[in-house]
Amino acid sequence: MPDYHDDLRLAHVLADAADATTMERFKALDLKVETKPDMTPVSEADKAAEELIRGHLQRARPRDAILGEEFGIEGTGPRRWVVDPIDGTKNYVRGVPVWATLISLMEAGVDGAAGFQPVVGVVSAPALGRRWWAAKGAGAYTGRSLTSATRLQVSKVERMQDASFAYSSLSGWEEQGRLDGFLDLTRACWRTRGYGDFWSYMMVAEGAVDVCAEPELSLWDMAAPAIVVQEAGGSFTGLDGTPGPHSGNAAASNGLLHRELLGYLNQRY
Repeated sequence: MPDYHDDLRLAHVLADAADATTMERFKALDLKVETKPDMTPVSEADKAAEELIRGHLQRARPRDAILGEEFGIEGTGPRRWVVDPIDGTKNYVRGVPVWATLISLMEAGVDGAAGFQPVVGVVSAPALGRRWWAAKGAGAYTGRSLTSATRLQVSKVERMQDASFAYSSLSGWEEQGRLDGFLDLTRACWRTRGYGDFWSYMMVAEGAVDVCAEPELSLWDMAAPAIVVQEAGGSFTGLDGTPGPHSGNAAASNGLLHRELLGYLNQRY
């Protein structure tokens, strides 16, 4: 199995640089925010962080491609870095500390799978003072640095009635005709909370939450969280059960509850 230690170390360097940029503008009274064509917000900090990460990668990994939320795809080849400079921009611009920079390395042909699959992921949430990361075959961790970390392990909850379920919002489920199944799932679970974005997946990886799902996502929202959840022993698929971050939506769990989770979210009434 390939050794991704150097790539993981680089991802931490990128996250450190992005953290400095995003924290400098967090809660700034003169923060500039625009609305993109898809009606989602983008701040000057989103753009600055992605430009910074791209610059580092162009120097350190000039042969690798880069896909970012704000500036699209650049380059070709079997290795592709996927970046969401600020996952949770709406929180960021309102001064809510639940946002993170997501950095993933994806490679083509991993384990014989079609397309690109994540092999390295870093999720850095500086306003929370938290960071999570993983590399394929090397486990998932949280901590201050590569040398000061705790290994992550998903929960062992086996019954949905004992499970904690994290979600983002209700609107997307209704638009996809899945709201009734979603509500049935919330009734079946022991506890539900609307954490949303990256944090739901990181809590699954930590074993603090047992299942989570979102109805509409982009690749840059999922690539880094997917490898962290998987390396912590969990399952990360689309709502159709396809493994990995390519389905445009996501379901993550401790693995033991995954089939039941998908069953609820695919009910049709």
